[in-house]
Amino acid sequence: MKEITPRNTPPFRFDVVGSFLRPERLKTARAAFTAGQIQAAELKQVEDEEITQLIAHQIASGLHAITDGEFRRSWWHLDFMWGLNGVEQATPESGYQFQSEVTRAETARLTGKISGENHPFVDHFKFVQSLATDGVIARQTIPAPAQFLAEIDRPENRPVTDQFYPDREALYTDIAAAYKQVIEDLYAAGCRNVQFDDCTWGMLCDPEFAKAVEAAGGSIQAIADVYLHVNNLALAGLPADLTMTTHVCRGNYHSTWASSGGYAPIAETLFGKENVTGYYLEFDTDRAGDFQPLQHVSDGKLVVLGLVSSKIGELEDKAQIIARINEAAKVLPLDRLCLSPQCGFASTEEGNILTEAQQWDKIAFIREIAEEVWGS
Repeated sequence: MKEITPRNTPPFRFDVVGSFLRPERLKTARAAFTAGQIQAAELKQVEDEEITQLIAHQIASGLHAITDGEFRRSWWHLDFMWGLNGVEQATPESGYQFQSEVTRAETARLTGKISGENHPFVDHFKFVQSLATDGVIARQTIPAPAQFLAEIDRPENRPVTDQFYPDREALYTDIAAAYKQVIEDLYAAGCRNVQFDDCTWGMLCDPEFAKAVEAAGGSIQAIADVYLHVNNLALAGLPADLTMTTHVCRGNYHSTWASSGGYAPIAETLFGKENVTGYYLEFDTDRAGDFQPLQHVSDGKLVVLGLVSSKIGELEDKAQIIARINEAAKVLPLDRLCLSPQCGFASTEEGNILTEAQQWDKIAFIREIAEEVWGS
């Protein structure tokens, strides 16, 4: 086996995607705030206390990158979008369709031109940063620019988007500028790792979605080109010591999923041309296909294999996970691979169907495998 390079910057050999199950105390406080029974300051106090405990647990588990678990959010993506200027929280006729469930009906809709000044996530990050210890970095996860574009282009939102942005390139430019503003503010607060969470690519992998696009006279490649363009606009010119990574999955809500299909349709575009350092990729079931598309990962970029499921509590077979890592290493060198769950444990505040104890057992399991495969 070739010598393995130690990882001192993200992604790390043993890693996570970002979100954690919300403790019952936090859920109760959020419900009380929504009902008008407590004030915002009281909710924040509960959030601060629960995040402090969560980060202590993350550090004790050996993780080198910590997050707030998305404890201040209801959604992995919408809360960030609502924090941008020119965006409002809106209620569509229906929620997102998953395999066997439909989510709450909420969306992000434009109210004017988009900008990124004074985003609340910057203060959220500062709290996490204050709890980081030596050898640990604070990571900020946000939905990718492409994900934001997809949201404001939903059929119920597109007429409003077109009203404010009849010129599509102006829209892409303003999205990118808003994101750059937020990222630069995060950087000024000490952030050195931002992760773009991006389900748009997982949808483009789905053959049924492709059929619907083609029937409407469109093409998957044309959509992929736009998503790549807006993401790379936001990534351009960022500080050299800021590690930008991205996470791609096929939906994660209450242990259900939204799309299926291997990465082949988007591999050359996403893996070959998006200007990130590494990819956190769903690979926990055969819905994600095989590893051959990884041949398109360019320029020494890393791949974090999401081989362990955050959707179920049972631990996978250790030997099978190691065998799959070795299978992936036939396509991309082992030195460019890492291991994580396929997604967060709670992409929304509802969380997946497993216990907090099972969540931490999964993390310990991933660490054990990573140490066996790559060393400490």
